[in-house]
Amino acid sequence: MPSQKEIRSRISSTISTQQITKAMKLVSATKLRKASDAIVRMRPYAEKLRGIMANLQDSIEDDKLAVYFQSRDVKKVLLVVITSDRGLCGAFNANVIKRTRLLIAEKYAEQHKAGNVTLLCIGKKGAEFLRKLKYDVNTDYMQVLPVLDANKAFEIGDHVLQEFRSGVYDQVELVFNQFKNAATQILTNEVILPVMTQKVSQEAKSAQLNEYLFEPNKVQILEELIPRSVKTQIYRAMLDSLASEHGARMVSMDKATENAGELLFGLKLAYNQARQAAITREISEIVGGVAALEG
Repeated sequence: MPSQKEIRSRISSTISTQQITKAMKLVSATKLRKASDAIVRMRPYAEKLRGIMANLQDSIEDDKLAVYFQSRDVKKVLLVVITSDRGLCGAFNANVIKRTRLLIAEKYAEQHKAGNVTLLCIGKKGAEFLRKLKYDVNTDYMQVLPVLDANKAFEIGDHVLQEFRSGVYDQVELVFNQFKNAATQILTNEVILPVMTQKVSQEAKSAQLNEYLFEPNKVQILEELIPRSVKTQIYRAMLDSLASEHGARMVSMDKATENAGELLFGLKLAYNQARQAAITREISEIVGGVAALEG
């Protein structure tokens, strides 16, 4: 059995750890509230814009616009992988990395074998781990989190669009955690380029039969609207990931705090048992000494 001094030291260390995890949980809860509000406000706009782009696919005639919708022979692929800069958030980062490796091994195995899969990593944890595994990792935008600026997201979008238009990549896919609530993150991967057709209801199809009116002209408007839609999808994914990170960290720290409490209970019980044994031993020694003197 450990000595009382060792147990007291472990109790002190556990209390300090519990205070840290409790503080981290409160910080994450505060950040989560702000991040979740941002993604809730952003999501309807992003989804509506994405739907408009899909609905306009058949009306695209200009070559400058059709490039965004053309399905090419997929030879070169860009995966935009969104993780966090810090750990202590459970399986948040591990799940994204696992999904990325699975996509490369199964969906893009042929392209990876030819050396034509590039990972654009947003977040240090994913970039560092995937780079150790010898993947082709672009770290130019690795540190745009956790302070997320829309301009940074749009800068990444401009880079991705330019590479896609110039033929550097034939397909661009996002891998990230979609925020549902504090306890649930939905691991998601979705192709953002080329722009994919969405499934719509019969009522929506009927509504789409109406001819669109463009002012000043269709090409000029869509030249601005289509890239903005793609950049908005990247920004939405980054907001989703940020809110998911804070939710995962809050839950993880809450569980760690509970575990520390259970550990403290066991340590205090062990300390009391050790203290009681020491007292009993001392009493026995005193009684034995008295008996020896009397004898």
